[in-house]
Amino acid sequence: MASGIGMVSTRMNNDDTRSASLPGQTVIVTGGNSGLGYGCASGLLAASPPRHVIIACRDPGRARKAVEMLRKSARPGAKIETMALDLASLASVRSFASKLGDRLKVADLPPLHGLVCNAAVQGARTFTADGFESTFGVSHLGHYLLVNLLAPLMEAPARIAVVASGVHDPAELAKAPASMGVPAPAWNTPTALARGELGPEAANDDAAADRGRRYSTTKLANVYFTYALARRLPEGITVNAFDPGLMPGTGLAREYPAVVRFAWHNILPRLIPLLRLVLLKNIHTPEESGAALARLIVDPALAPRSGRYFEGLREIRSSVASYDKDRAEELWRDSGALTGIEPLP
Repeated sequence: MASGIGMVSTRMNNDDTRSASLPGQTVIVTGGNSGLGYGCASGLLAASPPRHVIIACRDPGRARKAVEMLRKSARPGAKIETMALDLASLASVRSFASKLGDRLKVADLPPLHGLVCNAAVQGARTFTADGFESTFGVSHLGHYLLVNLLAPLMEAPARIAVVASGVHDPAELAKAPASMGVPAPAWNTPTALARGELGPEAANDDAAADRGRRYSTTKLANVYFTYALARRLPEGITVNAFDPGLMPGTGLAREYPAVVRFAWHNILPRLIPLLRLVLLKNIHTPEESGAALARLIVDPALAPRSGRYFEGLREIRSSVASYDKDRAEELWRDSGALTGIEPLP
């Protein structure tokens, strides 16, 4: 992944709605240029009252194309722009937060009321610009730093959503088709996970199992992070974890074998209604899951909910292991040391 690429802002407004009232809230979506993040951004732009949505991702070209598409369906008064953010670089995260803070300070943006931590990677073992294993470094450590930098800039009432996954739960994996091929998490100390060292359950994994195991373990970290953060946020700011379900057609299969990629992108998306009936209920299009994710930010009925876990539209219990407070607190402390920040106490 590219190292700190700085931040370039490209503001794109709905020219035909300039007379409408300006948005009263800014909401940031990491990785909002495709898949689940794109679906979430679309849902946010359709919600009332209109919002100012910022797609934060590392590829400005792809982000601009997404913005051009999203602005066509945005409700009157809603605004959409992109700002570059590379979660694989702590320097880029800090730059993003600093420049966003400067814009908020001079009222170049409406107050910050929402943050969707969506971006993730899953593939062959690589390392970030700061030397962290990429799955853990991007999905957890990059977002950990981002949230700790942005939380003080948020104005209550505000909401944070963290995209996790049902693969963090061995009980859910046991119900899933064996062909999904995602092993259960293999937890280790946070510093070991940052080095790419999984727990003993991963000792005999081949390359494919290692890839899936690092993903499920990081998704467990996302749930721990959500619960630890919920205990620290000031009154009026909430955070919840979200499982989007299986979403054929998204980019997470980009490093899978060619035959699997072809089926993932060209066959399975057409079969979702059938697969939901005969294989797995928690399977959705990116648009469906994106709308459910946006709901965590915009639905008034969810205003008091914090430190919860949602499977799509349903609030459910996360895995038994995910309620281990000692692990969550260790992850919180060690992530602060790894990212070099004094986190929320």
